[in-house]
Amino acid sequence: MSTINPFLSAMSQLKKAEQVTVNNKQLTGKQKAALQQKIDRLKQPQRVVNVTIPVIMDDGSQQIFQGYRVQFNNSRGPYKGGIRYHHNVSLDEVKALSFWMAMKCAVADLPLGGGKGGIIVDPKMLSVGELERLSRGYGEAIADIIGPDTDVPAPDVNTNGIIMGWMVDEFLKTQRKKAKLFGKTLTKRDEMKLKSTFTGKAIKDGGSEGREEATGLGGLFVLQAILKKLRLKGKLTAAVQGFGNVGYNIVKFLDEAGITVVAVSDSKGGIYVPDGINPALTLECKKKNGYLAGCYCSGSVCDLKKGKQVTNDALLELPVDILVPAALENAVTQENAGKIKAKVVLEMANGPTTPEADVILYKKGVPVIPDILSNSGGVTVSAFEWEQNLKGQHWTKAQVNKKLAHKMAAAAEAVWQASVAHKTDLRTAAFIVALGRILKAMK
Repeated sequence: MSTINPFLSAMSQLKKAEQVTVNNKQLTGKQKAALQQKIDRLKQPQRVVNVTIPVIMDDGSQQIFQGYRVQFNNSRGPYKGGIRYHHNVSLDEVKALSFWMAMKCAVADLPLGGGKGGIIVDPKMLSVGELERLSRGYGEAIADIIGPDTDVPAPDVNTNGIIMGWMVDEFLKTQRKKAKLFGKTLTKRDEMKLKSTFTGKAIKDGGSEGREEATGLGGLFVLQAILKKLRLKGKLTAAVQGFGNVGYNIVKFLDEAGITVVAVSDSKGGIYVPDGINPALTLECKKKNGYLAGCYCSGSVCDLKKGKQVTNDALLELPVDILVPAALENAVTQENAGKIKAKVVLEMANGPTTPEADVILYKKGVPVIPDILSNSGGVTVSAFEWEQNLKGQHWTKAQVNKKLAHKMAAAAEAVWQASVAHKTDLRTAAFIVALGRILKAMK
């Protein structure tokens, strides 16, 4: 488990944007003081909820799990953010993630705030029945503090549309009981609106077309916009750390865009295939074996002669054009940043680069496309799902992807222009954009 406190890292990232914002020479002393007061309020979550979830296990015993929901800021709209299941979940991590969500929604210019949830659990140790009972228990535990106009959760690490479906079902049960107390019955339209409380749902439950691959596709749109600004073109290569939903999709979209992905990894290690991996075959091989080692799939076949095993640490140091950390936070640190050979870092995980590593990469001239910009495609399409549910609509995948492309291009342009105007790195620029929008909305 990392000893780096993610919330302190998040606040360190905010500090640089805070200094630029408050030290604006065009502001009066009174205006600066008012801005500082708002920023100080923004440094702490508005609400922190700790829930206890008792679960009857398959053997009849009871196990008690701890969970969190942090509602960071709702100045721009309802709190928005995923729910993760991981054995290393901590309150500081969930606070940091909820803060980043507030920033991410503001960078993407969505009418939403920031929230996050998590349960301390290794879901791989649970049966499907135990996982369902845990998910329903969490959904019931937070039912009083969420809603389509209040807080809109979604999937995150180790959660998916099936788990959201269980939570939606449990949430609706609580709302039907409340309505019954007042002698009312929820209409079909009422229930559709209430379903918008959760996004990342299965299509049959009111989910949006294109949601599953939205984070990866949004990352590609942002990368293409920034590469154009950097005038970096030609035959480019990439290495991707992480091969879950986000990792696989960014690999697939990079490959489709003509960027050769030469290395990928999961929690157990990775593979290096100089000719470039075949995303679909590699995923199929991983599902069959249960891990990536040996899945040297290039072209139309998997062949042991085509590649070799590589550790997660070694993958970060490969001589590629684009490095994509798409696993968990704190992957790029003070210890390994100096060894990175990539020309661009595209953050697809949340908080994968520490503040100390940021400084080293900036001095090396390696642009880091920050998570609050590059992986905001997921929350953008979640916002589209929320909007569709509220309006009783269902958009086609083509409509969703067109809207996503427009949003990502606009966000990348705003961040790039801020970096030029303030002569700063892309992360600080993204925070400046987000901070400005949130401060404008704060009372």
